Amino acid sequence: MTQSSDNIILVKAPALKTLVVKIFSQAGSNPRESELVADHLVEANLRGHDSHGVGMIPLYITNLGLGEAVLNVHPTVMRDLETMVVLDGGLGLGQSIAHEAMEIGIKRAQKHGSCIVALRNSHHIGRIGHWAEQCADAGLVSLHFVNVVAEPVVAPYGGKVARLVTNPVSIGIPRQEKPPVIVDFATSKLAHGKIRVAYNKGVDVPEGALIDSMGTPTTDPSVLFEDPKGALLPFGDHKGWTLAFACEALAGALTGGLTVKGPAKRPAVINNMLSIIVSADSMGTAPSFFQELEGFVQWAQSAENGQASSVLLPGDPERATRSIRLAEGIPVDKMTWRQITQAAESVGVAERALAAALEA
Repeated sequence: MTQSSDNIILVKAPALKTLVVKIFSQAGSNPRESELVADHLVEANLRGHDSHGVGMIPLYITNLGLGEAVLNVHPTVMRDLETMVVLDGGLGLGQSIAHEAMEIGIKRAQKHGSCIVALRNSHHIGRIGHWAEQCADAGLVSLHFVNVVAEPVVAPYGGKVARLVTNPVSIGIPRQEKPPVIVDFATSKLAHGKIRVAYNKGVDVPEGALIDSMGTPTTDPSVLFEDPKGALLPFGDHKGWTLAFACEALAGALTGGLTVKGPAKRPAVINNMLSIIVSADSMGTAPSFFQELEGFVQWAQSAENGQASSVLLPGDPERATRSIRLAEGIPVDKMTWRQITQAAESVGVAERALAAALEA
C-alpha cells in the first residue's frame, strides 16, 4: 500500500511507471514513446531528481494540448558528416527525441571513434544525466551542453534580473565492472524544478540561491512563480555564469537552435543540446584510461580522507537514493499529485487508474 504523511505520499516505482505509461498512451503516444517517457521520468524520481520527474507531466500535457509539444515524431537529420550530425527535434517529446539522438551518436562513435551530435528544437529533454548514462552504458565517454529556451529565471553574475534559464551540463565516464561516474548539474545554484518542488511543498529553499524582484536575497520559492518575479543565481558566482553562457553559445547558437533573447513568447520549453561522444577503445587508450581512472579513485577515497564512504563520486548519491526509493517508494507532495491527477484526467485516464497507482 502507498504510505502518506500530511503532505507526502509514497508511490511504488512500478505502479508509478504504469500510470505514466497510461497517461501518455491516452494522450496519443505510441507504446515506445510512452515507455521512454515513463522510464525517464520515474528514473529521475528514483535518483532523487524530483525536479525532472513525474512532476513535469502537467507541463507536458498542457503543452501537448496547446500544440507546443508533438507526439510520435523522430529527429530529422539536417546535416550528416558521419562523425558529426545535426538533428532537429521538431518539438517532439524530449525523452524520446534525445534517446534517439543518443542512439545515433553512440553508433557513430562506436564505428568512427567519436561523434558530435547537435540536437536542436526539442521539447524538454529532462534530466541530462540520463543521456550521459545512456552513453556510459555503451562504454563511451560523453559531454553534454544544454540550453533552455523558456521564461528566463536565472540572473547573470552581477545582474539582478533573470536573463537565462538553468542551462545544465553533464559528463558521463564509464568504468570497468563498476557504475559510471555521472557529472550532472544545472549552472544555477538550484534547478528550476527544485524550486517548483519546494513551492508545492510550501517550504523554503537554502540560502544563497534566490533573489527577489529588488535583488535582495531570499529563501522564499514563490519569487519564481508569483509577481513581482525574482531570480535564481548562478552557482559559483562568475563560474556558473560563464558555463551558462557557454551553453547558450554551444547548445543554442552552434547547433542552429535558439538562444534566450527576451521574455518567453510561447509556453514550450525548448532544449538544444551539443553532445560530444568519444570511444576510449578507438583512441587506443582504454587500458590505461580505466587503470588510471581507478588509481585516481583509490587515491581520492584513501583512508587519509576518512571513511571510504565519506568521499563520494559523482553519481553515487543518486544510486544510493535509488536503492532507498525502490524499496520504500517515491515521495510525491500532495500538490504535485493533484496536478498530475488533473493532467491525467484531462486526457481521459480513468479515476481507477490513478487509485491503482496509490494502492499498489
